[in-house]
Amino acid sequence: MDDLLEQDFGTITELIRQHAAREPAHPAFTEGPRVLDYGALDALMDRVARALQRDGLRPGDAIAVCAAMSIEYAAVFLGALRAGVAVAPLAPGSTPQSLARMVADAQARLLFTDAAAGPLVPAAAGALPRIALDDSAAGRALQDWLAAPGEAPAAVAVAPGWPFNIIYSSGTTGEPKGIVQSHGMRWTHVRRGATYRYGPDAVTVLSTPLYSNTTLVVFFPTLSFGGTVVLMPRFDAAGYLRLAEHHRATHTMLVPVQYQRLMARPDFDHHDLSSFRFKFSTSAPFSAEVKADVLRRWPGGLVEFYGMTEGGGTCILEAHLHPDKLHTVGRPAPGHDIRLIDDAGREVAPGEAGEVVGHSAGMMTGYHGQPGKTREAEWFDPQGKRFIRTGDIGRFDADGFLTLFDRKKDMIISGGFNIYPSDLEAVLRGHPDVAEAAVVGVPSARWGETPVAFVVRQPGAAADADGLAQWANQRVGKTQRLAAVRFLDELPRSAIGKVLKRELRELHGAHD
Repeated sequence: MDDLLEQDFGTITELIRQHAAREPAHPAFTEGPRVLDYGALDALMDRVARALQRDGLRPGDAIAVCAAMSIEYAAVFLGALRAGVAVAPLAPGSTPQSLARMVADAQARLLFTDAAAGPLVPAAAGALPRIALDDSAAGRALQDWLAAPGEAPAAVAVAPGWPFNIIYSSGTTGEPKGIVQSHGMRWTHVRRGATYRYGPDAVTVLSTPLYSNTTLVVFFPTLSFGGTVVLMPRFDAAGYLRLAEHHRATHTMLVPVQYQRLMARPDFDHHDLSSFRFKFSTSAPFSAEVKADVLRRWPGGLVEFYGMTEGGGTCILEAHLHPDKLHTVGRPAPGHDIRLIDDAGREVAPGEAGEVVGHSAGMMTGYHGQPGKTREAEWFDPQGKRFIRTGDIGRFDADGFLTLFDRKKDMIISGGFNIYPSDLEAVLRGHPDVAEAAVVGVPSARWGETPVAFVVRQPGAAADADGLAQWANQRVGKTQRLAAVRFLDELPRSAIGKVLKRELRELHGAHD
């Protein structure tokens, strides 16, 4: 295994084959009381790969999976990769119309689903063959579809540039964009795993969905190094802490809102989490205050990844090594070239803010079937080097750490002045009655746009909207002042914890 991991390219499925030969009884997955060891996983992957070949799928073809996290989901994903078939994991929370567009865009030959996603499927799949991962009425039973035990698939020599998966960046409204990631890109994630002490004794607890790149960046390294993945299909803070303590977890990936909810539990310090080596986070802004709390009270290192599913450049903040840089997202990863550009596409001067663009070995091939969208996402330097645009605004400090301000599209332009919502959100979070805050720009006849805050109060808090707005406006510049504060029971979020600011703008318009 060590020899393979040292190579410039290898496959995750071959690493799993080696683990199965060496330690067949070692657990690969647990899900509740269920356990699947490496020997059984390897055999199940063969049955999946052989069934796909039997059904006429060739390397480069695609399947779609729309289902809740499960052992079966994971095994189908891995078995498809062994056959050289790309996987399009789709969000069960999509609308039927959006799901239909994604299935068609991926040119999926089969759709794997379950009872929970079943109501979405008929309109989305049409005549596409459907297989039910949970043996429900949502499709043909998985056990019936699989090849017979012992049937070996034809060997496939996977090339680095072949599509590994197609992850969709937009699954609720608008035109979905399929981000094609290659086997070579995933291999770079796997090789990075040695830095974070993955190994056969690693136990990774995952509660974010398998259709998210957030999950996959730790899912595949855990298996590649022979560790155990503990699947938690539905996150709740109390259940997560029990699970992590019971399994003596060493690694996890959580989005910032999950860290926030875990750290807020009164019983957090009563759980033994001393087995943790590393905890990871990505996908959404992670406040310095919560990072500091995690460092104080949760053993093991804390690592924040900043980057895009499209790839390009990644920044890494090893928070436990740089406690004075918690307001940043870290420095560019080794071998990653990250630059800042202005609206005209020119690099900004040192110390100035600009849009973050990045280049690395881990970049998407492009948006599936959408060359125009791919070109919009690219930036080339004067020497022709290809970068991926992030749409984020940031600035490097003197030590090379990147501080992010906001999404370019979320920046508010009021009276000709640029307002970063994150600045206002940080001020609001400093009020003792505020648990969460999100600021969006709304139309203004006088200013063009003006900032409005949506706030979740702390339990039992009594702050009123006008008083909170006045308190915040005393602490910001004249051009940054809030036009209004509105209270919500909770902020709208995606399945991986991103605040859906589009929904907040729509909510403001509905009540305007």
